[in-house]
Amino acid sequence: MAPPLSPTVRRIAVFCPNLIGDTVMATPTLRALRRGFPNARIVGVIKPSVAATLDGNPWLDDLVLFDHKAKDPTRRSWAAIQRLRAERPDLVILMPNSFRSALVAFLSGAKHRVGYARGGRGPLLTHCLKAPLDNRGRFLPVPQVEYYAELAHALGCPVDSLKLELALTEADQLAADRAFFALGLNDGRPIVCLNTGGAFGPAKNWPTHHFATLARRLVTDLDIVVLVVCGPSERETARAIVHEADTPRVVSLADQPLSIGLTKAAVHRSALLITTDSGPRHFATALGVPVVTLFGPTHIAWTRTHHPMAVHLQVRLPCGPCQRAVCPEKHHRCMTELDPESVFHAATRLLPTRALKAKESA
Repeated sequence: MAPPLSPTVRRIAVFCPNLIGDTVMATPTLRALRRGFPNARIVGVIKPSVAATLDGNPWLDDLVLFDHKAKDPTRRSWAAIQRLRAERPDLVILMPNSFRSALVAFLSGAKHRVGYARGGRGPLLTHCLKAPLDNRGRFLPVPQVEYYAELAHALGCPVDSLKLELALTEADQLAADRAFFALGLNDGRPIVCLNTGGAFGPAKNWPTHHFATLARRLVTDLDIVVLVVCGPSERETARAIVHEADTPRVVSLADQPLSIGLTKAAVHRSALLITTDSGPRHFATALGVPVVTLFGPTHIAWTRTHHPMAVHLQVRLPCGPCQRAVCPEKHHRCMTELDPESVFHAATRLLPTRALKAKESA
């Protein structure tokens, strides 16, 4: 680690994580950086597809939209470097572990560049943190929320808590108002949201048939409605769940104008979220909503957030968790053997009393 930073740091650029869920897990660190540098201008460098996750937050003064694969040249690497040079940051903080992010930070001209020394990028940094390793030299599965918080600690910024935090904008709430009206979700029944898929890869997906079986069981046995939330690439899966469930009390957002803000607001209005290990899972944590997470190929420890109203379900197999985006064994047992009945019983542990009345009186 280089000598301590000058107290005159006034301009900071923070490279935010590349995935929605990781960005939510970075919010305690962003909050700590704002408190540690209350008078600094803090700019977030973030992928355009992820940026709306942080809409309404009080920690960042501006955003630099950056994705080296973007079709728009104004959002690629050279444009990001030029924008950062115009910002003239004294300090750049790197949450992603990529070599590319460190190179862009180096070329920005920032005097101080702080991040984990991984992937051969140590020489591009001025302040290097070491990721925890086991005795075989493999990375230990440290919760991402703690991994990011160490960056704030290294800069002398106190982390008040590891609680995730998100804001809802007026536009988010209006989008939810319109979607809920269109879907008839204003009858006062508790709503359970289901979320499928994720950017990681198909190995995280729970079978569509399982989701449909669970949805039908929820509305048959409990006094609730089910809303399937989805991203643009998951519309067909959401429609298939609704079709197979075959009940008017199971609906989806598939035919609504989709946005991250709409998903945040829908989760916020729900009594429970049942989800794969993907981004919206962390919306529930940040917004104080109970959540059942269905884990398959990923380590629970990587994304543990200490949410008091969370249940994690995972089938233990000799081949996992493998951390692979596609099942290398071709059987996908870690998700197919996670049965809907187990998920239903986990849901009943977290649902409010009103939703359980129908079951108790049956």
